[in-house]
Amino acid sequence: MKIEEAGLAQELCDFIREKGIVELYPPQEAAVKAGLLEGKSLVVSSPTASGKTLIAMVAAYAKAKAGRKVVYLAPLRALASEKYGEFSELARFGIRTAISTGDYDSSGESLGKADVIVLTNERFDSIMRHRVAWIESVGLFVADEVHLAGNDSRGPTLEMMLTRVMHMGLDAQILSLSATISNAPEVAEWLGSGLVQTDWRPVPLKEGVYDYGRVMFDDGEERSIPRTAYGPPVEVAMDTLREGGQALVFANTRRRAVSLATRAAELSQRFLSLEERKAASEASRRILASGEETSLSRLLAEIVGKGAAFHHAGLEPEHRKIVEDYYRARAIKVLAATPTLAQGVNIPARRVVIADVTRYDAEQGGNAGISVLEYRQMAGRAGRPQYDAKGETVIIPPPSQPASELLEHYANQPPEPIESRLSGEGAMRFHTLATVATSSGISKGGIDSLFGRTLLARRTGEGEMRKLTEGALGYLLGERLVESHGDLFYPTDFGRRVSILYVDPATGVAFREAVRKAEEGRDYTTGLLRVVAETPDFEPKFPLRSKDYEQAMAYLEEHASEMIRRPTTREFSEYDRVLQGMRTVMALGGWIDEWTEDQLLSRLGVEPGDLHRAVDNADWLLHALTEVARLFARQDIAGQADLLRRRVESGVGRELVELTSLQGVGRVRARALYAAGFRTLEDLKEAPADRLAAVGKVGAAVARRIKEQVSRR
Repeated sequence: MKIEEAGLAQELCDFIREKGIVELYPPQEAAVKAGLLEGKSLVVSSPTASGKTLIAMVAAYAKAKAGRKVVYLAPLRALASEKYGEFSELARFGIRTAISTGDYDSSGESLGKADVIVLTNERFDSIMRHRVAWIESVGLFVADEVHLAGNDSRGPTLEMMLTRVMHMGLDAQILSLSATISNAPEVAEWLGSGLVQTDWRPVPLKEGVYDYGRVMFDDGEERSIPRTAYGPPVEVAMDTLREGGQALVFANTRRRAVSLATRAAELSQRFLSLEERKAASEASRRILASGEETSLSRLLAEIVGKGAAFHHAGLEPEHRKIVEDYYRARAIKVLAATPTLAQGVNIPARRVVIADVTRYDAEQGGNAGISVLEYRQMAGRAGRPQYDAKGETVIIPPPSQPASELLEHYANQPPEPIESRLSGEGAMRFHTLATVATSSGISKGGIDSLFGRTLLARRTGEGEMRKLTEGALGYLLGERLVESHGDLFYPTDFGRRVSILYVDPATGVAFREAVRKAEEGRDYTTGLLRVVAETPDFEPKFPLRSKDYEQAMAYLEEHASEMIRRPTTREFSEYDRVLQGMRTVMALGGWIDEWTEDQLLSRLGVEPGDLHRAVDNADWLLHALTEVARLFARQDIAGQADLLRRRVESGVGRELVELTSLQGVGRVRARALYAAGFRTLEDLKEAPADRLAAVGKVGAAVARRIKEQVSRR
């Protein structure tokens, strides 16, 4: 179908044509024919790069021009940022786009000024708890990556969020976008949507498996691969570089991703053109110039300069972004990544090499085979539209598994159906509290009516669903988060605040108990870090390694006076439990004691990306702890928690908190200013700009910004 035949406005046709598109892809044509522009709710299930974003953009344009708001929901912040950039292009039509991915204690009411609002699933869930007025004006909800409803961690929120949207009875279209899933008809029926399902890809996919020096493809082709000391994943990656392609290698651990990228770098540099070599050197310099320099960032910069890279959650976000940008620019030829990349931003390659088909399974206590759905997510990255005539995926089998059987399983078996993950105790109490807290009194029947519309209820039946809500209500009543009057349930002040703060009710209870047990007049710095780190909401947790035991015991003993409850060696099980969490506490403690990222990496094995995730999480949880302390009139604990939050936010000792309140003054500049005798904002206000500029790491431009800020205070 030509784009002019789809019934689109001429200005939108011109916009699409500028992107080099003159005909709609089959999934896009099918969506239009299924009623996309008439406001019909749809589930679009099709492979990666088959044009789902354009489907959403066309629907968003139609709704915004009709005066209705659009909410675009993404599972990850990185994906939300990518979609914000794409939808911001609609500004040429007078359509304003906004984004919000955090700050759950903010109502989000101001977002209503925009026409298209891009949110993470969790941010939208928190906005619904604030009951913002603009939700009534939403005419289109786009749920990206809806197959993640079957994900253990993110699935329950996505499922409940969509259930609430349907239960609210809004006159709104729901457009759900998904990779290929086997039970798409069931998901569409749950969402009350029509189904557009296709396996069409813009670039055909060849699937293969490595077998002792050759790759066997599913179309019968065999390809010889020169064997070297670098190992099959690197050898298979290099084979596609020889033909001018790029390779994306998926590894099952961070360490393996780093190892594969390091080995690939010894060969990849010979495939760089002169311009690509210059771009790779530029990327290397940018990595070293951004963030703190660590052994990890130095290694990344070194191999990026040779045309290879690794990508995992342990890297600083800015470094991941640099790697992604220069991979897209083809200056990085081989990218070794953990599977999380397959769920995030769009990074296509001519050949995807799946170096490992097993993952560690904590429940089984060993390695287990990856799912077909996970394989499909990774394989979906193969083939770059406008660049490649075909995409290829090659599995590297473990020695014990016949190659042909592995290819048959992953290439020909349907992906696993989406299964609800809502039934866990944590998810049920979290979303049951939200249901009560956003009501003005709700009956058990009202709660069951909402949960009865979930995907879980479709599978388990209403009777089992009622048992789950009953169990969750029992916990909430017992912990005084909810109270009942007659046949109705109401949130207590405590329960309402916990729900708005967007923390697990069990986290709220842990905070309340800590506040109650804390004595007045004592410093609880390390104890509050421990309280936060032990909550179910804190991640990532850093398990204690065998070599950390003595250090952890010494740290616990050194800071015993700061603990709200001090375990003793006589209570061995409790003592050991606390000890197991002490590496996390030590990491946060080292951060606020101004350890560098390299020191945290070398001393505790905490990688920069994980550190920043922990810092962000601790920042939010310390805010929640502060609010709980205020609710229970413990201003002393609230003050300690708030000061600790600001220390965690900047990674500084308490004496630098005032200085780091200034924009552009981080931990390094604050320490330099403090050492030079500028210890308060008043000191900075009185000092001449040239004296501030003379301080190391400051300079004239930063000095001017400092003077401008302190003059306004």
